[in-house]
Amino acid sequence: MQRGFIFTRQFITFAILFSLSISIAFGQKKPSQARSTCSGAWTGSVTYSRYQKMVDNKTTPRVSARGEDKRDWEMVYDYKASVAVIESPERNGSNIGKASITSRVQSTEKVTAVEKNSCDRGKTWKDMRGESLSKTLTVGIGEGVDANVSIGVNADGSYTVSVGLPQIKGETSGSQSTVYSGQCTPKEGKSFNMPPSTTSVDGNSITSDGSDRVDPADPNRLSGSYSRTWQGVTEKISWNLESCGAPLRITDLRFEDMQFPNWNDWQEVSEQKGTVDGNWVKVKAKVLNLSGESRFAEVYLKETYKGDKWDGSKPDVPLKDQTFSIRIEPNEEREIEMLWDTSGYGWYDDGRPRLVQRVKAELWENYKKVDDLTKNIKIVPKPLVFVPGIWTNLQEYEMYQNLLTTTHSYGWKTERAKDTTGQSRPNRTVYDNAEMLDGFVDKMRADLNAWHVDMLSHSTGGLVARLYVHKHMQTVDDGRPVVKHLLMMGSPNLGVPCADSMANSDVFKNVMQTAREIMPDEIAIFNRYVTQKKGTKFSALVGDSMPILCVSPMWNDGFVSVESAKFTSDDFAITKAMHPNMISTKIFNDFVKGHLITGPRSTYPVPVISEQ
Repeated sequence: MQRGFIFTRQFITFAILFSLSISIAFGQKKPSQARSTCSGAWTGSVTYSRYQKMVDNKTTPRVSARGEDKRDWEMVYDYKASVAVIESPERNGSNIGKASITSRVQSTEKVTAVEKNSCDRGKTWKDMRGESLSKTLTVGIGEGVDANVSIGVNADGSYTVSVGLPQIKGETSGSQSTVYSGQCTPKEGKSFNMPPSTTSVDGNSITSDGSDRVDPADPNRLSGSYSRTWQGVTEKISWNLESCGAPLRITDLRFEDMQFPNWNDWQEVSEQKGTVDGNWVKVKAKVLNLSGESRFAEVYLKETYKGDKWDGSKPDVPLKDQTFSIRIEPNEEREIEMLWDTSGYGWYDDGRPRLVQRVKAELWENYKKVDDLTKNIKIVPKPLVFVPGIWTNLQEYEMYQNLLTTTHSYGWKTERAKDTTGQSRPNRTVYDNAEMLDGFVDKMRADLNAWHVDMLSHSTGGLVARLYVHKHMQTVDDGRPVVKHLLMMGSPNLGVPCADSMANSDVFKNVMQTAREIMPDEIAIFNRYVTQKKGTKFSALVGDSMPILCVSPMWNDGFVSVESAKFTSDDFAITKAMHPNMISTKIFNDFVKGHLITGPRSTYPVPVISEQ
């Protein structure tokens, strides 16, 4: 009996040892090696921004009643934070935030005092002026600082997202200058710069309003945004979070463009304002590694047509033939960036207006897509600068903004170059007008942040535009001209044969300088000098509605001959419209619109009309 018990015990022990050896031989994991279950922590990214602009403009009469004091003050506060949300080391379902913060507060105060003053006991009077300018700038930068992120999901599916950002170090600098003029005893102005000093920048916090709800079809992912405006302050929080998601994640996708006129002055593109066709844009994507090991991945940036009723079935297309291969360490967040030329992206290649561009960042690991993020950017067409001539009907031009708006959107802007024609100042030469046009173009580019424009000219405005291109227009740092396309409608590029005989008539009585400049002998001198196009494409609208000009057989538009209007342009179109009527709605639809619309692949045909 005893021997049987011992044998049985030995047999059981042998069986256990045998089963363990079989398990090890076939690679079965021990219970301690099994993959732990998801803790439920939300991970991903949260972005926060706060913008405030305050202005105080005040004019106060001086006590002497002979002048005034004017104060112009402006303060701009721009705060941005990008927070990587990762699981806490305890793996207990909580998370922590690591924030990158930039803060910029700039204050500018300009005080101008003007007072009538007499230095000869009242015999003569002149303005005595004093002007002071004070600037203060505080910049704060925080990289990898701790931030509090909280996600609260309620039983009914509603949820809130909140972020609290800490105080960071900053630096304050400033300058002050004074200028005086008109004093009886000359007074010298002074200027000095305040050396940088260290300071601190307060943190910020915000909580969404709880109106967002979990998507039942994808309960492990939260994405959305919330903004509020109060007392001139606009705050916004956006989030892209996932629970029990892939270890590699795209946490942010954003766009930056350069602020004219400062090349390489990159600033974030707001979703509401967008950017302008032809501007260079930096596309930036952030990738977060939530695993405990180094990972290798590829990032692709594409344009996607999802949601477009015409192109919804088209496959995604790379924005650029470029792939980003990255290595990411545990709990590291890496950013990739790509320079994107937006030329043509205000339109589709078939000529339709592209009101929004959808850009997708895709993340691939081991030949498998593990995450993607799509963001919209608005790209409006290049502004249209209109250069009128001495016989331009400006009332006809007034409807052009409506034409551009209905063709694309209100983002497509046009402005008339003021004071660039003999109508405004009869004695101003074409050279004076071209210089005025140069200043106007730069102001328009600055107002709309457009590095490139298109230009439309009518009549003698075409001569001003040609001279601007030849003498004043610069090449942008991207190697392309400021003016992509110059359209000239009825421009007297070879002069007007009867200008000399008409000079004393009522036709030219208010524009004698222009009358002299468009005489054939004078325009020949002009054409020997004005020869450069600098990469700008020239197109001309040519009128042939009349067979006689100045008692000579010569097809013309009532003022400019066919050959004169065609000169300098290989691309031209023919119209029966008379000279003053070339900026009508019909001409816009038949000629102007087709020459300005170009998709990103330049496949939209440029129509050439003919009414012969």
